[in-house]
Amino acid sequence: MKQLHALWFAALTALALSCAPVSAWAKNHMPFILGSMESGALADVADKTQTALKEKGFEIVGEYAPNADTKVLVVTNKDLKSMAAQSENGGFGAMERVALVNKNGQVQVSYTNPEYMWNVYRMTGEIQSVQQAMESALGAQKQFGAEAGLSAEELREYHYKMMMPYFDDEDELAEYDSYDQAISKVEAGLASGKAGAKKVYRIDIPGKQMSVFGVALANGEAADQFIQKQIDLGQESHAAHFPYELLVVEDKVIALNGKFRIAINWPSLSMMGSGSFMSISNAPDDIAKALEAVAKNQKMDQGASEF
Repeated sequence: MKQLHALWFAALTALALSCAPVSAWAKNHMPFILGSMESGALADVADKTQTALKEKGFEIVGEYAPNADTKVLVVTNKDLKSMAAQSENGGFGAMERVALVNKNGQVQVSYTNPEYMWNVYRMTGEIQSVQQAMESALGAQKQFGAEAGLSAEELREYHYKMMMPYFDDEDELAEYDSYDQAISKVEAGLASGKAGAKKVYRIDIPGKQMSVFGVALANGEAADQFIQKQIDLGQESHAAHFPYELLVVEDKVIALNGKFRIAINWPSLSMMGSGSFMSISNAPDDIAKALEAVAKNQKMDQGASEF
């Protein structure tokens, strides 16, 4: 089955290569871009950042503070939503996340690298306009988040290690009679704070029965604070990893497998030792349980302790 999957994916990649912008394929990519280091209070830098993003045509759809020294802004625009509509499960890539983090008296402004995420989520369409708009709004001092950049081909078939999940090994959380019923259940689950979850944003994909929700998590090893404390230890923060997504596609509710969703933003994380995947070994299961509780609007089968 995996061999057939690989052959089919190779054919699709060849087709995508013939259609995609050359620059999106001709270089290696890392998960995040450091835009700038700013002086001033976090709130002031956040206001300045929002203004810059809006001036470049982005809509602020949500904001979230995982801790007192971190703020995450989530943005989208017509190009991101258009690409999401053209791509299978494209709602996962319908946004950009911008992190503002207090670091040694300065505020580090960074964001998810559009080309990297476009490839990871196997999207079609033209990503360069988004790349240029983000860089123009926030700057682009350097890419970071991996020991070495990954090629487009590597990203479109990304998995952390052998036997680990791919993009299309998503978690199927719930199924309903209709898209409207699925949306209603997810909204209710988020409103009731199931499993320590909180709604950060919702983006509806034009022309599709597809909506993506941003979900902040606070319980057990699913907690965003726990993930930050354990593995976000480098000089440049990976806080633009947050929040996680729930995707409603027609009558189904799905999420990216935690072992994939975390790994794409920490592709060079070691397997063992301090600050490794083993230090968050329960996180993928806790994330899946929390998101399933939201999707089904019910209590978790095995409640995780609050972080």
